[in-house]
Amino acid sequence: MKDIIRIGMVGGGEGAFIGAVHRMAARLDGQYRLVAGAFSSDAQRSRASGMALGIEPTRAYADWRAMLDGEAQRADGIEAVVIVTPNHLHARVARDCLAAGLHVLCDKPLANTLDEAHELLQVARASQRLFGVTYTYSGYPLVRHARALVAAGEIGEIRSVQVRYAQDWLSTPVEMAGNKQAAWRSDPALAGEGGAIADIGTHAYHLARYVSGLDAQALLADLTSAVTGRRVDDNAHVLLRYANGARGMLWASQTAPGNANNLELAIYGSRGGLNWRQEAPDELWFAPLGESARVIRRGDASLCAAATTATRVPMGHPEGYLEAFANLYADFAAAIHAHRAGESHTHANRFPTIEDGLDGMRFIRAALTSSREGGVWLPLR
Repeated sequence: MKDIIRIGMVGGGEGAFIGAVHRMAARLDGQYRLVAGAFSSDAQRSRASGMALGIEPTRAYADWRAMLDGEAQRADGIEAVVIVTPNHLHARVARDCLAAGLHVLCDKPLANTLDEAHELLQVARASQRLFGVTYTYSGYPLVRHARALVAAGEIGEIRSVQVRYAQDWLSTPVEMAGNKQAAWRSDPALAGEGGAIADIGTHAYHLARYVSGLDAQALLADLTSAVTGRRVDDNAHVLLRYANGARGMLWASQTAPGNANNLELAIYGSRGGLNWRQEAPDELWFAPLGESARVIRRGDASLCAAATTATRVPMGHPEGYLEAFANLYADFAAAIHAHRAGESHTHANRFPTIEDGLDGMRFIRAALTSSREGGVWLPLR
């Protein structure tokens, strides 16, 4: 087995949902070991979180700068950092980690503002370190197979891209009732540019781009706050135009009762269509023009190599969110091992990169601007 990759984590302490998800995903294939962290902005809570995770007491740091300084003095120091803080810290922490010579795996959105994202891209390129952004849904095997089908021309020239991501957990002002996750996501100073459009809209936007292979050229957006007094959007409708003439629609809402995590992508071309739902991730519907729709299942012998290598258990044994997350970690690990050896990292085209993160920030800025200007078409390129 290749050498274990030692990682540190910034954020993700006790009570944080996404930090626990990252840790489980990192452990799944046995390629990483979490050895250090600055798990909270409160030093005492950071130490307590570290102890709960079995981290050496001296490696549960008060803040990320202390972690970078402390780990740099160790022969067994970290070589990569996972960033799972609220959005406003993403770029700041990532910039310092890159300057310390570390690879970075960061939650989306990439930064608080588009300007910050542009600056971070330049730092990342100059550092020559790997930078991944966890757009989780690109890790699902059948999403990767759908991408391969589109690239092979199986649905012909794309005409329409439809994507929606609907949740209901912010249908009431839970941020006013002590819900910490809702509180920072509803605070523009912590969430950055955009509410639902950034939190889940960027996931939908990246999924559509990843599978279709198309870059949107322009958009028209209508963003609203359904809950009175909420300072960020919680519902977004976006129209998209693509260079090949295709049209797209994206709906992202966190105030849609009856929806838990309803992410769905449909792509229609001149020869057929594809449909995939995150809540039924082991099925991909493929409808060749003039034929009955068929279901492609995860584990099928006919799946492309990218889908097969992203599958861990046989058909009939469900795989889901954690495994998709772990696939991004596995691809990132392969790139780190290649980087260690001075080789090209062939997996880099699988995990979302800082360029994908920047594209998400362009999407957020354009959607917010379009909506504020009364719903006008704005360029994305």
